[in-house]
Amino acid sequence: MKNILILGASGQVARLVTERLSENSSVYLTLYLRDASRLRSMEGERIRLVEGDILDEEKLQEAMKGQDIVYVNINGQEDSIARQTITAMQNAGVKRLIFIAAIGIYHEVPGAFGQWNEQMIGPILERYRKAASLIEASQLEYTILRPTWYTNKDEVDYTISQKGEPVKGTEISRKSVADLVVRLIKDPRLHVNESLGMEKPGTEAEKPAFM
Repeated sequence: MKNILILGASGQVARLVTERLSENSSVYLTLYLRDASRLRSMEGERIRLVEGDILDEEKLQEAMKGQDIVYVNINGQEDSIARQTITAMQNAGVKRLIFIAAIGIYHEVPGAFGQWNEQMIGPILERYRKAASLIEASQLEYTILRPTWYTNKDEVDYTISQKGEPVKGTEISRKSVADLVVRLIKDPRLHVNESLGMEKPGTEAEKPAFM
């Protein structure tokens, strides 16, 4: 049995991950979110809900007990949540972390799209930069994912790039991001201590087509 803690479990990508993993009888999920009623229908023999704030040190530490992998998918206070998560994992002896960030945290998006991206989400990128820096210095076995702009397209179509390589694609489906998260959970040895850009091939432009 593999125990997985999902922080920010009510998010759209996290829900897709939960749906995929719920089909795997060897996975036990702990879904941590502010309002447990939003996912009450998912609760079951292998899915436990924990209602709380990630910045609640005591509650988060309790949820960490016995976990094998922590998957973080949150918006807001990203650097503070990264710091709190790292501390709770270290205290609980949990090593494997999957953390969703965003493209642009290493200034890896070139040209007009990079300028547009920075203008649109500059303050968010700064928090994610701090979060990534904390994670990379933490001694945890981490994978940071940096998806480009999300779509709800019913497709799994993506390429990945390493830290230091440019990201030019402007969009990616949430299903694609969920697919890589599930792959990492199924095989935790994949992409350890890597920060991966994620994009849909052929979407290079000055900004996403839907904007």
